[in-house]
Amino acid sequence: MHKVILIDDEPLARQLLSDLLKAHNDFEVVAECGDGFEGHKAIQLHKPDLIFLDVQMPKLNGFEMLELLDEAPSVVFSTAFDEYAIKAFEANAVDYLLKPITRERFNNAIDKYQQQTTSNKEGIKNLAEEHVYEGYQHRIVVKDNGMIRIIPATDIHYIEANDDYIKIFTESGNYLKKSTLTRVEKSFDPKQFIRVHRSYLTPVNQILRIEPYEKDSHIAILKCNAQVPVSKSGMEKLKTTLGW
Repeated sequence: MHKVILIDDEPLARQLLSDLLKAHNDFEVVAECGDGFEGHKAIQLHKPDLIFLDVQMPKLNGFEMLELLDEAPSVVFSTAFDEYAIKAFEANAVDYLLKPITRERFNNAIDKYQQQTTSNKEGIKNLAEEHVYEGYQHRIVVKDNGMIRIIPATDIHYIEANDDYIKIFTESGNYLKKSTLTRVEKSFDPKQFIRVHRSYLTPVNQILRIEPYEKDSHIAILKCNAQVPVSKSGMEKLKTTLGW
């Protein structure tokens, strides 16, 4: 029996998925969730084999929820917005269902899932190297001592690369997130966040002044009193952005 969780903020959408699953006797819906917070808790509790996941939801969207999972189940995205398709496949989704969902299209997704599971969940190849975002992000979601914390971009002092993680420095504390600085850099508005060094990303409005340091390098003095290295290429980015 395959355990399934439905995560969608629209009750009618969850009901449709539940009804479509009734034709597949070896699938059982173990939970239905209306947002990413509920979905995250349900996945931790039930350890499902497959989830049907909406993208745009209140509180925590589908992609943010997936980022917080230590081990994600197989995913079928179901959404009314086709612009998320590439990013969905980058997340190694089984399939991407565009609403309104037909029975034939739904059954195709189930077939893809079953083929995937019989090959040890090898997944599918990424369709693109670059992430696709719906505009620029205005927050970062992290897991902090078992709790989900949403950090607004305006609260960030700077972000530092830390092996396979990034370290986010804020007034309320420092937080680790499993991600790359490149990925976070692409998600933020480049006019507001600048990669001043290969290991540092800094909000422009946090910079108080730039001081010379060594040959072809500088130090950025931030409002939080931190000092962040600025490489030669980072200095060029600052000059372009700030019109120096």
